[in-house]
Amino acid sequence: MSAAYATFGLAPAMRAGDVLADGGYRVHRDFVDFVVDGRPLLFRLSDLDAVSPLASDVPPAIFTAQVRALLLEAEPPLPDGRFVIYGCPDCEDLGCGAVTAVIERDGEDFVWRDFAWQTEGRADLERNGYHGIGPFRFRGPEYRAALGALTDGSAAPRRRVLLIGARVAVLARLAAALRTIGVGADITQDARQVPAEELRGYDAVAFGRAVDEADRAAVLRAFDEAGVEVAAVAGLAPIVPLLVAQIEHALDRSPLPQRRLTGLTAADGAAEIEVTSPCRVRVTAHRLDRFHRTRSQDVFDGTLEPGRHRVDLDPRAVRGEAYVVARTSGGVLTAPVGRGGRG
Repeated sequence: MSAAYATFGLAPAMRAGDVLADGGYRVHRDFVDFVVDGRPLLFRLSDLDAVSPLASDVPPAIFTAQVRALLLEAEPPLPDGRFVIYGCPDCEDLGCGAVTAVIERDGEDFVWRDFAWQTEGRADLERNGYHGIGPFRFRGPEYRAALGALTDGSAAPRRRVLLIGARVAVLARLAAALRTIGVGADITQDARQVPAEELRGYDAVAFGRAVDEADRAAVLRAFDEAGVEVAAVAGLAPIVPLLVAQIEHALDRSPLPQRRLTGLTAADGAAEIEVTSPCRVRVTAHRLDRFHRTRSQDVFDGTLEPGRHRVDLDPRAVRGEAYVVARTSGGVLTAPVGRGGRG
């Protein structure tokens, strides 16, 4: 089989959770993505809300079975030697659609070929094939080493966040929202009294605006003394969807060069957004009115090509104290609206 060699690697990735204005939500999922020639394979496909089978929240036995399947140590789960490469982030139903491919051995090499979008038992390559992607030939030792390292029990744990602040009602709503999307959350007034073994269970700590610099520094010292590398979030405002977005960004462990959404600023009536590959981006403006009530409005929802883009903001949506949140399926950024954009 004549296919040029490609490099194979793995990298942490996530499907960003979200709390929607209509009361719905999108579940947070951590997974391991496939990196081909230094670029996430998911970015080569049309913009998909999907995760690989190597998700951190599946039981260890299932995770190991997925790794063994990719190593061809188990039978293919689909006819014609096909494997699910990316599937629905909310269920395992093929009817939701999945990206599948044939994985086979050629001597010592592993080959991924005939990528397709599949919704039933057999793939229709003529109709639903990704004709511009692959085949990819991976050197056996590199391929086996990358996947084999996943079976040592080092898969990412379920995410947990410690919330610290003075406004207990806001923290309670935030904790409930995070738990809804699959992120564990606990509330405390002073993490310095939390035992070190408990601190080691958190991936991030989020501070409300009322927590001063001295108290934040003391809390971070407590984490440092417990030997925990924790992401610190300084809450922009008591707006739950905004705080969820900040925490989701803090939980993103994907390497910076392998992110789609890489820049967001807002001022002078517009948001500046930077993306590295074609993707759908949704931009939401949040503000506090003069009675400190939350007002939210979607100001853009569309597909952007790689590069920097300017999105005009409705002056009514960013009046007063305002913030913008930009989301793709795999990442989220937040930014305050500069004084010139507050209308």
